[in-house]
Amino acid sequence: MAGLHARFAHRFGRSEPRERALDYLEGLVAPLEKKNGWTLAEQVGQLRPDGVQRLLNLSDWDENAVRDDVRDFVVETIGAKDAVLIADDTGFLKKGTKSAGVQRQYSGTAGRTENCQIGTFLAYASARGRALIDRELYLPASWTDDRDRCRAAGIDDEICFATKNEHFRRMLQRAIDAGVPFAWVTADEAYGQVKHTRFWLEQRKVAHVMATKVNDTVVTTGWAEARVDELIAALPRQRWKRLSGGPGAHGERVYDWARVAIRPCWEDGFGHWVLARRSVSDPTEIAYYVCYGPASSRLKDLVKVAAARWAVEECFQTAKGECGLDHYQVRLYRAWYRHITLSMAALAYLTAVRAQEATKGATQRTSKTSYPSASRRSAG
Repeated sequence: MAGLHARFAHRFGRSEPRERALDYLEGLVAPLEKKNGWTLAEQVGQLRPDGVQRLLNLSDWDENAVRDDVRDFVVETIGAKDAVLIADDTGFLKKGTKSAGVQRQYSGTAGRTENCQIGTFLAYASARGRALIDRELYLPASWTDDRDRCRAAGIDDEICFATKNEHFRRMLQRAIDAGVPFAWVTADEAYGQVKHTRFWLEQRKVAHVMATKVNDTVVTTGWAEARVDELIAALPRQRWKRLSGGPGAHGERVYDWARVAIRPCWEDGFGHWVLARRSVSDPTEIAYYVCYGPASSRLKDLVKVAAARWAVEECFQTAKGECGLDHYQVRLYRAWYRHITLSMAALAYLTAVRAQEATKGATQRTSKTSYPSASRRSAG
């Protein structure tokens, strides 16, 4: 952990918050049931959480620069040219009305409307691991229309309302500008059904597999407009292929998949498709995706990207379960970003350790397979 901390130690103007940040990180990965100000303070022998609260609320340090340092660390440890970037949001259940951005709103985490904050995230997934590399706090219009309420929560007047899709594009643009290596982008239908977002991705030649709603419309190869479910329903039975989207919590995630080409014109070597995923046990359960990528992309390539979306759910589960992502007790806007950034750093550290252990294990297995013992060689 000290090595990761050293990468962004210079972002802190004074030694006290610099050292406190390392304590905070080590507390976030410690085996504590709760990782709030009190428990993190006790973990390092402090009687009160004053130092922790000062780190998040008042200390002089650049949380956005630390975010970029964490992103660069993730790229160095698990980066790959064929990686997938995944956008998603998650809810943080809260009491009261004063925490920045809190209100009764739908939380996919809870599966219902709750009093909560919503964070939008960008995850990075490769064959070596997955981690969160960017974050934004969603501020409902009920907040941005009330500047006095915003100021009380530390939200500057220039911070305006932005949709979750705008957050997604903002985070993805930061990744592009930073030269983050990736091949594809994916997201659920809250992002994929927004045609402006898909057009924005195409303008930048960003290959994507975006989930969409059943009644979304696309332009066909014959210049007509058609619903995605109608295009898929017209496919002959032999166009469906049973493929695995990779291992899940309960084994291989096997579905039936099919795709159909769309758009009359393909340009610059890129193609367009509608992809469908059908449940094996219930054929009426079908999910739809709008895809854009290299014209040479195979069905299994699109399936792999669509299935990669679950990596962000695994990030949320690990970050909340092991890195205290949702254990914070802060109200101020900037304090939210600071806690979340340090929690993302803790997740990146665990991801790097696990990737290193996996590489070491693979090397040892290869060594044992390739180089038999001396006794076996002499016996031969």
